[in-house]
Amino acid sequence: MKAAVIQFPGSNCDFDMYYALQDFGADVQFVTEKATDLSAYDAVFLPGGFSYGDYLRTGAVARFAPVMTAVQQMAATGKLVVGVCNGFQILTEAGMLPGQLMMNQTPGFICDEVKLTITNRQTAFTNQYIDAKTTIKLPIAHGEGRYVADDATVRMLHENGQVVFTYATDVNGSIDRIAGITNRRGNVIGLMPHPERAVETLLGNTDGRPFFESLLATIMTKETVEA
Repeated sequence: MKAAVIQFPGSNCDFDMYYALQDFGADVQFVTEKATDLSAYDAVFLPGGFSYGDYLRTGAVARFAPVMTAVQQMAATGKLVVGVCNGFQILTEAGMLPGQLMMNQTPGFICDEVKLTITNRQTAFTNQYIDAKTTIKLPIAHGEGRYVADDATVRMLHENGQVVFTYATDVNGSIDRIAGITNRRGNVIGLMPHPERAVETLLGNTDGRPFFESLLATIMTKETVEA
């Protein structure tokens, strides 16, 4: 897998994502927000942080970065796009995922490890969570992670299997405890928890590993079919 990690001014989880991808043997490169062509990559990752200082609101400025046009073009071809934390916020601002991330119901920054329920294990990002285990733990670190959307959008997300992760308990006031969703096509995901921070036994948590294994399996399957 050849992967791009986008570095916006203010990104601070870019190296976390870079090293996690390297751990899975990916050919990973940093790409600046000024890039205009991502066609050489199999997957693109928008990491956490505070892009452009979170001015106006989270992700609102980053959506206008030149690279976002390339990200949208990449998604349109069916390639994988992953937005984690601030990356999720950027994807919603760019209209690549429905809904919005707002200030936590109880204002303040949450830094914790929380339980998540995998609500759809048949996606490009969860297909390697193959045992009976449907609850995992992943770190979170956000002040504006409350997912909101209108009733029709939430109903559509559930009906189409686009809700991929939910919080096991109410963490930040997100509607239906939604923690991660995909687009209708299933090749773009946004999630507030950080799977890249849960891939090392040394850190005491490897529940993020199947997330990356799922990506790799999806890409390898696609390459086999196309060959």
